[in-house]
Amino acid sequence: MAVDHSEDLSLALELADLADAVSLARFRAVDLEVQTKPDRTPVTEADLAVERTIRERLATARPTDGILGEEFGTEGDTARQWIIDPIDGTSNFLRGVPVWGTLIALAVEGDPVVGVASSPAMGRRWWAARDAGAWTTDEPGAQPRRIGVSGVDALADASLSFQSIAQWRDAGYLERLLALAERVWRDRAYGDLWSYTLLAEGLIDITGEFDVKPYDLAALVPIVEEAGGRFTSIEGRPGPWHGSALATNGRLHETVLAALRAEQEG
Repeated sequence: MAVDHSEDLSLALELADLADAVSLARFRAVDLEVQTKPDRTPVTEADLAVERTIRERLATARPTDGILGEEFGTEGDTARQWIIDPIDGTSNFLRGVPVWGTLIALAVEGDPVVGVASSPAMGRRWWAARDAGAWTTDEPGAQPRRIGVSGVDALADASLSFQSIAQWRDAGYLERLLALAERVWRDRAYGDLWSYTLLAEGLIDITGEFDVKPYDLAALVPIVEEAGGRFTSIEGRPGPWHGSALATNGRLHETVLAALRAEQEG
């Protein structure tokens, strides 16, 4: 039986509004504070402020739900868990590049059923709820439009975003990536949330990456899947929990998995 997640989606969109107000106010600020975390990745004052704002609202609106956030970890242990990346693309944010955004997901028993990806510097937002489709707005206040993946069914016609050469190299998959790139029509590295939203809109057909955490991916899973695509790890395991991601328009998914597997075995 389908579960109605409209109220959860409405809350997630409200959280995105709150996040956008905080993050956009500090974007390209000359006095932006930046620190380095123990894993040597950057964190800005905006990352911290956005996650605090979201957590404060959830404490009021969903006090019994759990939370997993990039900056402040896990809180609560329930079947319902909000998963937050306050600023996906922090490196872009601190350099003034507008390709970044807040990712907000709700997972129920580990399954992401609501996802919002909000990119205020680009004036774009994408969202989805299970069995309710995937949607976007092309500018703030615009009428939402439903989105869907491409119908491309041959690698020779496909557009691939690989996110980062370094990720594939460090994972031992660089040769496999290069072999795949030789078989597709076009390859680029759009990066971060943008690759997945381009895929959900049917503008590219394949994207994959390594060295990712659940908060990097959870909000994007329902957006891709409700747009008609497929989302797994590089090895083909479903969900955002496995440290890698492969998203496609669905038609190409098994072909890409087989290509990567064949290269690995070879």
